[in-house]
Amino acid sequence: MELNLERPRDYLFVRRADAHTVVIVDRPFTASIILTRDKVIDDWGVTDVMAMTPDQVEPIVALKPDVVLLGTGERQQFPSQAVLAAFLQRGIGVEVMDNAAAARTWDILASEGRNVVATFILCDRP
Repeated sequence: MELNLERPRDYLFVRRADAHTVVIVDRPFTASIILTRDKVIDDWGVTDVMAMTPDQVEPIVALKPDVVLLGTGERQQFPSQAVLAAFLQRGIGVEVMDNAAAARTWDILASEGRNVVATFILCDRP
């Protein structure tokens, strides 16, 4: 049996994600990022979901997604109600999950052509 590696060509896929690193296609990122189907915004600056402010939602909202996958690191942690409201008041759904779950969900939704944005909050290695 012949095996071939096929990579999606119409969106940026996540190869691996954990609390410290996200690998997009073949490029590792070690600082928090915003991911769209065709670009990575690597200067987001969020390092802790608990300290996240509604102002830090603005670069995500500007992308006009239908849904945001908020990857919060090693485990699922919800941001403040004000941060969630910043999405919901604009009609943008938000799903909060750990980075590994956000990566798996991203790959499925992006492969379906959905208007989705994923964020990955990454922390420095101890």
